[in-house]
Amino acid sequence: MRDPRGLWLRRTIRFRVTIVTTVVTLAVLLGLAAVTSKMIGPLLISSADAELSTSLSAAKARVERGEPAPPSPNLQVRVLDTGGTPVDGGPPVHLEPADIRVLKAGTPVLRGSDTPPARWLGTVATAPDGSQRLVVAGTGIVGYEAAHHRALKWLLIAALIVAAAVAATTWIAVRTSLRPVERMRSAAGRLGAGRRLPIPAAHDELRSLAGALNALLARRDEAADRLRRFTGDAAHELRSPVASIRVQAEVAVTHPDPDLSQEVLSDVVREAERLSSLVDGLLTLARSDAGEVPPAEPVDLALAAADATTRCRGDGPAIQLHVPPTPCWVLAAPSEVDLVLDNLLRNALRHARAQVTVTVLVASKAIRLVVDDDGRGIPEEHRTRVFDRFYRIQDDRARSSGGTGLGLALVAEVVRRRGGAVRVSESPEGGARFQVSWRVAR
Repeated sequence: MRDPRGLWLRRTIRFRVTIVTTVVTLAVLLGLAAVTSKMIGPLLISSADAELSTSLSAAKARVERGEPAPPSPNLQVRVLDTGGTPVDGGPPVHLEPADIRVLKAGTPVLRGSDTPPARWLGTVATAPDGSQRLVVAGTGIVGYEAAHHRALKWLLIAALIVAAAVAATTWIAVRTSLRPVERMRSAAGRLGAGRRLPIPAAHDELRSLAGALNALLARRDEAADRLRRFTGDAAHELRSPVASIRVQAEVAVTHPDPDLSQEVLSDVVREAERLSSLVDGLLTLARSDAGEVPPAEPVDLALAAADATTRCRGDGPAIQLHVPPTPCWVLAAPSEVDLVLDNLLRNALRHARAQVTVTVLVASKAIRLVVDDDGRGIPEEHRTRVFDRFYRIQDDRARSSGGTGLGLALVAEVVRRRGGAVRVSESPEGGARFQVSWRVAR
């Protein structure tokens, strides 16, 4: 059995909008037709009551003065006793005892069994001799049933005609409104690299949609361009250590000298470490680009900074650590904090002359990590790009010092995805100052 919802969703928007609009319009019009046809009878009765009330009031006044009821060519005005017997000398009145009781109470009576249906009003009047008289006025409502049925018939026909007109109008209106969408779809199918959808002249939802799609295309092109650059840079960076390892191995094979082989092996190990570090950085960036973020938890930045300085201490520049005596909890993953500290410290040690200073500062909403070195610093024109992937200020020096061009890019990526910020400026010690702001873990 076919799914009705699936059949409905496979229809075009034009068809669905037209059907819904037509069905709702028809339902409303049919309801109005039923209600309006039922109001025809009360309108006829109300008109008859207005005329009967005027004649009844005049007849009551005459009876109370002892005069006969005035004749009326279109109405029956009769004077009865309280039992319903005529006292005006006229023929019997076609009223049941129950009708007489209702009329004496001042309530109108509609006799639907008469042909045509008759409407009666009554009131009690006191004659000059003190006797009670029932004055009644009645008339036949000609066309009562016919008006009701014909009104319903024509209202139903009108409802069908209006519903058909609404269906045709909705179909044309939706079709016209969707033409820009069709043009946009055709234009999207012909779009090449770097091209954008045409923006409609009308300031409507389609213009907003076209703007949003163009923004999406711009982000797609930017991501594709960034991926091409990243792939090219990665291939270039991987080629260098691989080529170096191959050359060193060929030298060792060509000149099987034990002393030379030991030196070659040392160079191979150094290049292999550089290659491993580069691959790890590339994998970390790839996971970040794919949205793989480890769960965040409170991490004591002061303790992590102390551990990092212990790991990075060696024969090079001295490291000074300034941290508060109390824990400094930041919201991140422990591996991310270690990655930031290790890369910033290694970068500072690589370029420092004699000293590197690590400081942790606590504020109300953020905790700052500050790493200073006394090296040559980073020129101002390079500070905006120093966190780009594979960007080096001095390529040869960076290669000789073992840098991969990914350390600072990893720092920026890790801090950014946790809602923090990283920037570089001039250190009071003359070198570079890197500042990382982490959100405080509540």
